[in-house]
Amino acid sequence: MKLSFIPLFLISIISFSQNLKTPYEKGNGNQSTTYTECIAFYKNLDSQFESIKMQEMGVTDSGEPLHIVTFSENKNFDFNKAKATILINNGIHPGEPDGIDASMMLLRDLATHKLQVPQNTLVVVIPVYNIGGMLNRNSYSRANQNGPEAYGFRGNARNYDLNRDFIKSDSRNSRSFQEIFHLVNPDMFIDNHVSNGADYQYTFTCIATHHQRLGGKLGEFYKKEMHPGLMQNLKTKKIESSPYVNIHGDIPDNGFSQFMDSPRYATGYTTLFNTLGAVPETHMLKPYRDRVRVTYEYMVSAINYVDQNHTKIKSLREDNLENYKAGKTYPLQWEIDSSKISYMDFKGYEAHYKPSAVSGKNRLYYDRKQPFTKQIPFYADYKATKEVKIPEFYIVPKSQWTIIELLQLNNIEMQPLSKNTEIEVEAYKITNYETARIPYEGHYGHFNTTVSKSVEKITFRKGDYMISTNQKGVKYILETLEPEAVDSFFNWNFFDPILQQKEYFSAYVFEDLAKEILDKNPQLKAEFEAKKQTDAKFSENGYSQLDWIYKHSPYYEKAHLQYPIYRIK
Repeated sequence: MKLSFIPLFLISIISFSQNLKTPYEKGNGNQSTTYTECIAFYKNLDSQFESIKMQEMGVTDSGEPLHIVTFSENKNFDFNKAKATILINNGIHPGEPDGIDASMMLLRDLATHKLQVPQNTLVVVIPVYNIGGMLNRNSYSRANQNGPEAYGFRGNARNYDLNRDFIKSDSRNSRSFQEIFHLVNPDMFIDNHVSNGADYQYTFTCIATHHQRLGGKLGEFYKKEMHPGLMQNLKTKKIESSPYVNIHGDIPDNGFSQFMDSPRYATGYTTLFNTLGAVPETHMLKPYRDRVRVTYEYMVSAINYVDQNHTKIKSLREDNLENYKAGKTYPLQWEIDSSKISYMDFKGYEAHYKPSAVSGKNRLYYDRKQPFTKQIPFYADYKATKEVKIPEFYIVPKSQWTIIELLQLNNIEMQPLSKNTEIEVEAYKITNYETARIPYEGHYGHFNTTVSKSVEKITFRKGDYMISTNQKGVKYILETLEPEAVDSFFNWNFFDPILQQKEYFSAYVFEDLAKEILDKNPQLKAEFEAKKQTDAKFSENGYSQLDWIYKHSPYYEKAHLQYPIYRIK
C-alpha cells in the first residue's frame, strides 16, 4: 500500500483558506449566513488581520448590539483622520440578505489583498442592521423571491420597517445608526437591498439618491459623473444595470420615474448631511448566487471610485453647505417634472395577459422567451412645489425634550439662552392638515400640512435653545422643524398635543359674554355679520357662531394649533 504525504505548510494553507470561507461560500450558492455565523466570521477576521477592526456599537430593539467592521490598510482606524470613508449597511430588510453575504466576502478579500486595496479610504460595514428581523429566520415571508433557502424577516424585533424610521427614530436601531453615521461621517453610503416589482433582464438595479436633494455641484457631480461612472465600470464586468424600476403592479414599457428618497429612508437621511448615497436593488427573481455577485462587484467599484476621487468628493461635500445659507430658499416638497424627459434603452420582457387559473380574470405575466430592448422614457427630474426661506435661527423651547434629544443625537449645535429673553420671531399657526386613516409604521401621520405666519414678540425662558442654521446639519434642521416638510417632526406626530383644544366654553354662560365682546369690538362685529351673510351654514348654526367669537377672543387658548418652534429671520 502506497502512502501519500501532504506537507505541513500545505495543510496549514488549506486550513487557513477554509477558515476564511463564509457560510455562503461553503453552501450550495442558495444559502445565506445566520446571524450567529455572521458575527463569528467577522470576529475571526478581526483576530487574524490587523487591518480589520470590529467594534460593538449601540443597542437595538432586539437587545443585541449593532457592530461595525472597518478595513484600514494602514491600520489607522481614526475616522477623523481618514481621507475618505464608505459606510455599507446590510440587512435593513433581512429577507434581502445579498449584501450580508457579499460584505463578508468583501472584507475578507480586502484583508487578504485578493482585491485592489484602497489606499485612502476606510471601508466600514454594518454586518446586520435589523438583527431582530434576521433572528426571525424563515423560508416563506418573501413569497416572490428566488432564494436563498432561508432568510430573515422585514420587520424588526418590534415589527418596525427600519427603512422608514430614519427621521422619527422610534427604534433603538435608528438611534444607534445615527451615532454610527456621525462617528464615521461617510463620504458615500451604500444600503444593500433586493427589489420587488416587474420582471426584466437586469440582475442589478440601483437607486441613486436624488441629485436635486443632494443639491448644487455635489448633486450634479453625482448625477453626471459618479453614478454613470460606476454603472460603466459594472458594464466592463459584464453587469448590465438600470435605475431602480420604480413601478408596482404595472409594466415598465411606458417608462418610470427616479425614486425620490425622502428623509424617512436611509439615503434620504444620509443626504441631509451631504453624503453620496446608493441603494443597490438586485432583482428578486434572479438566482441568489448571481445577486450576491453583482452586489459584491458594485461595492468594489464604489470603493475604488471613492478612493480615486476622494479629494474632489470631500471638497464638493464641504462646498455644498454654501447652498443652504440663511436667506436662501429650500425646497420642502417635490413632484415629478414631466417636462424634462430622458430616454433609456431598457432590457425587459414582453408582457401579456391571460386568464388566471385562480380567479379566471386577466392576469399579468412576462414571457422570458421574448426579451426586448426598447427605448423608454425616464423621469429623473423633480420640481419644488413648496419652498421656504432659510432663517438664521430656530428657537426650540426646552419643554420639547423629545425632539431636542433627536437633534442632539444628530450633532445639531444648540445654544441655550442664559436668561429669560424677549425676542421678535416668526411664528407658525397650523391652518390645515390631513391625517392618515390607517396606521403607518406606528403612526397616523399627517400630510398636506399648511401654516400661516405672523411676526410676534415672545419671551423665551432661560434654557430654551437657539439653533443656528449656519452648521453642517442645516438640511436636517429644515426637514424636521419645518412643519410643511414631508417628513417633518410635525407630520410624524411629535406635536399632536397642540392639535387638541384643552379648554372650551359652556354656551349658555358664554352667550352674554359673546355679545359683550362684539359690542366692545365693532370691527370684529362687522366681520362676524359679514360671515353670517356669506356662509349659510354658519348663519343657521348658533353654536358655530359662538365658537367663532370664542376663537377670536382673548379667552381662546393660544397653544391650540400654535406650532411651538419659532424662526428668527
